[in-house]
Amino acid sequence: MRRLAALFFLFTLASFGQKPTFTVGWSIYAGWTPYHYMAKSGIMRKWADKYNVNIKVQRFDYAPSLDAFVAKNIDACTMTNMEALDMPAASGVPTTSIIIGDYSNGNDALLARNGVTLKSLSGKKLLLVQKTVSEYLLDRAMVMNGLKDDLKKIRTINTSDADIASAFISDGSASAVVTWKPLVSQILKQKGITSLFDSSQIPGEILDLTVVRSEVLARPDGSGVRFAKALAGAWYEMMTLMAAKGPAADKVLAAIGEGSQDSLPAYKEQLSTTKMFYTPQSAVEFGAVAAFKEKMALVRQFCFDHKLLGANTKSPDDVAIAYPDGSVQGKKDRVRLKFDSTYMQMAAQGKL
Repeated sequence: MRRLAALFFLFTLASFGQKPTFTVGWSIYAGWTPYHYMAKSGIMRKWADKYNVNIKVQRFDYAPSLDAFVAKNIDACTMTNMEALDMPAASGVPTTSIIIGDYSNGNDALLARNGVTLKSLSGKKLLLVQKTVSEYLLDRAMVMNGLKDDLKKIRTINTSDADIASAFISDGSASAVVTWKPLVSQILKQKGITSLFDSSQIPGEILDLTVVRSEVLARPDGSGVRFAKALAGAWYEMMTLMAAKGPAADKVLAAIGEGSQDSLPAYKEQLSTTKMFYTPQSAVEFGAVAAFKEKMALVRQFCFDHKLLGANTKSPDDVAIAYPDGSVQGKKDRVRLKFDSTYMQMAAQGKL
């Protein structure tokens, strides 16, 4: 018995000495692929060690990454502002955005073949990943061009982002597709494909975030906050490398592009239509302007109108959004998505 007790004591001591482990998930997109390099280069490990945590970086297809986050199988994830609302928030998983990485400024696009136009999309087959910003982009394209009534007449087919480019290229019966780069770039290389609408026409509406489950940040031992600090520290070290000029910077960008099997020119082309916030201060400032709340209100209303906020949601205000200035859109006791600039501000002030 004494031997067992001693072994248990040693095991307990070892357990207390272990670093808490967290997982961040990412999927292929110009603004998220830097996580590939952060893991490969050791940048993430360096910052994890600084804050006495272990951080696993895991690649997913996009929809499965959201499912893993909602199921609490991962602690943080890259996702858009819309998916942060219509997946975890709508599922009752309070979520905090700790990094506003960029906004899509042409990366997301509605493409068509054989001369199909917005006006002739009615009745046509269109591929997209349902319950994502692709639906939002399609809606904005039609509404802004006075074609709202035609939306319900489009035959949308749910297609995984892993398959959508090859599916559209090989399936001649599909007249249009909505997706994001690098898939958009792949599809546009085909003959007879034109872009009918892209996210540069709705700047700042499709945001790309790193989010953490709010319960993780609230862990009593403080490990969740240390995890968030490590993520922010690693991210902005990565941004500094990406924003540099010359051969050294190109070497970094080429290594990032490898994460999506893109060449350096291809990855640079994707970045050209991505409004990256390379400095933490620029991200903080973007999240502080009044227009930010207005754009989020548009996205939340879209989610409500399309029944993406949950079956029991009777009003958009049932899924509330909290902002860095303390204001809340919606019911204060129903905050499901919070934008927290704390970690970006710490990075800007050199306090990480």
